[in-house]
Amino acid sequence: MRKPVETSEPIHPVLAERWSPRSFEHGVDLSHSDITALLEAARWAPSANNLQPWKFIVAKHGDDRFAAITASLAGFNKEWAPNASAFIVACAEVLNEDGTARHTALYDLGLSVGFLSVEAQHRGLVTHQMAGFDKDVLANHFEMPISLRPIVIIAVGKQAASSALSSDVLRDREESPRSRKSIADITL
Repeated sequence: MRKPVETSEPIHPVLAERWSPRSFEHGVDLSHSDITALLEAARWAPSANNLQPWKFIVAKHGDDRFAAITASLAGFNKEWAPNASAFIVACAEVLNEDGTARHTALYDLGLSVGFLSVEAQHRGLVTHQMAGFDKDVLANHFEMPISLRPIVIIAVGKQAASSALSSDVLRDREESPRSRKSIADITL
């Protein structure tokens, strides 16, 4: 399914066509090359002082990590996300070595996930970022230090038809037109 966007000026097709579907083809195995390329794209994102304050947990469908991440999902994410081929948990290093706050960590992590998402789109994959999960459960399961916080889970895979979704609410969301605030609404 494609969801074209209307822009006031043309933008790169990879950006114009990227969106966050919830319908994933069950049983698609992501290649090592695809996963490595997504992580490479994230790795080369800019960051303040080149600190690269991010860590990623990669879990492929069917492995123990995937099951643990699935168990942490909240709400309707439990319905659709387990069909993804992989989960990538994006974590931010929120503290400096001296224990002070690393104020740009979330911004930097967001840039790296943005790069990852664009690379996925370029490779014919789709991504959907989720904040609906129990962050404490996941942090405990993966024994994360206090300085590292899971921020989003990224579902990755091949897109399926919207009819693959189990509920009318999810199908309606999948099929509804994309919308964004206008440029006038996001500028001062």
